[in-house]
Amino acid sequence: MRMSRLLRFSTSARAHSPTAISRSMTSDFPTTHLGGSAAQVQVGKVGHGLMFMTWRPVPVPDEQCFGSMRTSLEHGVNFFNSGEFYGMNPGEANLDLIRRFLDAYPQHAEKMFVSVKSASPAAEPALRQSVANIRAHLGAKKLDLFQCARVDRDVPIEGAMQMLEKLRGEGLFDHIGISECSANTLRRACKVAPVAVVEIEVSPFAYEEETKAVIAAAAELNVAVAAYSPLGMGFLMGAIKSRSDLEQGDLRAHMDKWSEANFDNNLRLAEALQAIARERGITPAQLCIAWVSSLGSHVIPIPGSS
Repeated sequence: MRMSRLLRFSTSARAHSPTAISRSMTSDFPTTHLGGSAAQVQVGKVGHGLMFMTWRPVPVPDEQCFGSMRTSLEHGVNFFNSGEFYGMNPGEANLDLIRRFLDAYPQHAEKMFVSVKSASPAAEPALRQSVANIRAHLGAKKLDLFQCARVDRDVPIEGAMQMLEKLRGEGLFDHIGISECSANTLRRACKVAPVAVVEIEVSPFAYEEETKAVIAAAAELNVAVAAYSPLGMGFLMGAIKSRSDLEQGDLRAHMDKWSEANFDNNLRLAEALQAIARERGITPAQLCIAWVSSLGSHVIPIPGSS
């Protein structure tokens, strides 16, 4: 995968309008395949994160969300990442956004591969209820991939995978994903049931030894990596210069990278990366997305799209 091809797809703050994205895309946008039971599913080499469209004090207007989602689909970006709890009121606001989008643009339903995380514990009644809730909010759109948001410490991964495979066998969703796991946990999970996607944070701000180990294990096991927050949740793009730039109630204000103790040091690191991007005549977002994608043919950066 050549980085130059991905650099054509800008997800900078100014490129979220349909017009801007259209000018930066070409018809030969790179693709890859998912893993496990979804090995035949082809997706764009960049995905589309939906979380911060709704998980914020003031959700992004539908018109802006729909323009971003529609343009992604029209240009080959078809892996959409959502969550049952990606909203402040109600928690299912992100799923409702997807339903409203497909009500308005039903022709995109088959193109759109939707991955949804659940915050439920890995016990069968809770998982079953979560799946039913997600399906109800999605409406006519099928649930392509279901995953727990975290590995349940009280339930061995083998037991969790057995329950997920049972639900999948009932036709409640098509594929299984795992989120925020170690390489060892991924290996254990794949011995029980096919894992299509493992979701972990990957960016120039998040590339620890365990991250490298998960990416390597996923390649060995034929599992795709959904790399969330490749832009450091916006930190690396250069738009935010101080903590006061965050709107009141922004979830990022409570995260370690954004804390008062760490902000200034991290800002200097972000500025150094932005300087590298300027030298190459590209945006910091393009640089981060291309770098994350270059970590493997199975690695799919899913930048936020708000």
